[in-house]
Amino acid sequence: MKYAFIHEHRDIHNIKRLCSILDVSRCGYYAWRGRPPSRRAHDDAILLGKIKMIHEHYRQTCGSDKTWRLLKQQGERCGRHRVARLRRAHGIEAIRMKRFRGSYAARNSEPAADNVLNRQFSTDKPDMAWVADTTFIPSRQGWLYLAIVLDLYSRQIVGWSMSANNNRQLVCDALNMAIAYRQPEAGLLHHSDRGITYTSAQYRELLKQYGMEISMSRTGTCHDNAVAESFFANLKNVLTFHRDFKTRQEARSAIFDYIELFYNRKRPHQTLNYRSPVEYETMRAVA
Repeated sequence: MKYAFIHEHRDIHNIKRLCSILDVSRCGYYAWRGRPPSRRAHDDAILLGKIKMIHEHYRQTCGSDKTWRLLKQQGERCGRHRVARLRRAHGIEAIRMKRFRGSYAARNSEPAADNVLNRQFSTDKPDMAWVADTTFIPSRQGWLYLAIVLDLYSRQIVGWSMSANNNRQLVCDALNMAIAYRQPEAGLLHHSDRGITYTSAQYRELLKQYGMEISMSRTGTCHDNAVAESFFANLKNVLTFHRDFKTRQEARSAIFDYIELFYNRKRPHQTLNYRSPVEYETMRAVA
């Protein structure tokens, strides 16, 4: 292991100094370098290649445990600690998530509904309960607001909308997209926070028109809508904390790509047995 470390860092540090620090002889190092790699080293190199493929395929969002589980799904026989060791030895790390802060309690124009959902974040069938929320993405042109509607069954984003303005039209467009895409039956539970866009008469009328039951988080309690908050935290972790969008259109394109091409179709979820939302729904539909 010491010789491997020296070999890996030979272009950065002096070999003589590395051997001295690690208390090994240079003769021993050069003798080791002349030998063919062991079977274990050969297998580690192959496994490392697969780890790197998963790291890039899932946009550097997977930690050691999720990487190990995805390897198992692919039929790879390896230990959790071995995967962690190889990732650590080669500097493979998931993009670090910044903690989000609870938003302010919005001023309401209409009285809020009760918290019917009550943190029951799982359902037995699609389109039984949706959660909705809004966030903002910075760009050099100004804020880009994003509204989403998420199905708690598969965590799929079934509706979304983006605008330079955080208004009733933004959230109505996201809801209309979800309705057109899923065509839910009456009785679906719709949960959101108590922001003025969600308590507005226009939005409530749309919910009633399609027979949806209304549920809202308690005042100042972001954890009542934790699944939507978690989605935004992950989106910002991947997109906004490490990028500088010059225009709103650039941010729009990146968000579309994240939602439709990555999150819904590729990103594995622990709650879905490490399947993506679309993969989970497809698998359960044919089961």
